[in-house]
Amino acid sequence: MNHEALRREMIATCNFMNDRGINQGTSGNLSVRVEEGFLITPSGVPYAEMVPEDIVTMHLDASHDGARKPSSEWRFHRDLMARKPEVGAVLHLHSRFCTSLSMLRRPIPAVHYMIAAAGGPTVPCVPYVTWGTQELADLIVAALQDRLACLLANHGMVAIGPDLRKAAWLAVEIEALAAQYWHAAQLGDPYILPDDEIARVIEKFKTYGQGGDETSLPTCC
Repeated sequence: MNHEALRREMIATCNFMNDRGINQGTSGNLSVRVEEGFLITPSGVPYAEMVPEDIVTMHLDASHDGARKPSSEWRFHRDLMARKPEVGAVLHLHSRFCTSLSMLRRPIPAVHYMIAAAGGPTVPCVPYVTWGTQELADLIVAALQDRLACLLANHGMVAIGPDLRKAAWLAVEIEALAAQYWHAAQLGDPYILPDDEIARVIEKFKTYGQGGDETSLPTCC
């Protein structure tokens, strides 16, 4: 996909997330890997007003091209791209239920087998530090060393994937899981699936669907 098409897909994904009700305003940000480094959403530009030229090209040395400033959260996007070559897209949201759980500093446990889509039996919650800092970037990179999603205490969530569609699909799934956990917890303590069952589900996902591998998982947009 050329850069123009990627930029349009990024804007469409931002608007999809807002229309879906799992992000709002100018909160959140996303990035997609390209040859030069990565494309990232600009700081403080409403998604409904964004045009392809607003998307910022960033390099792994933290320099950027164009008139717009990159998202203030560019550090964790840059570090995930630099340290995890399998990552093609990073998506950050202030989604309602993930953020609510993060306010309790509570990770998401294996209350449903779909947690396996995030790579393990939990979606961890990293400690609170100020947004946009290198300290927060370091915590996110550590949490995603063996996971594909995490919560950010009193802040939101991050999901990663091999491309933007998979990262967006995962973000929707994790927000749905957070909502299910939140609702079940109103009635009592949800039963937690054992780690070995989640390991089995992770293996089953590798042959899920028609394509013969995990890339056959559903996409959102």
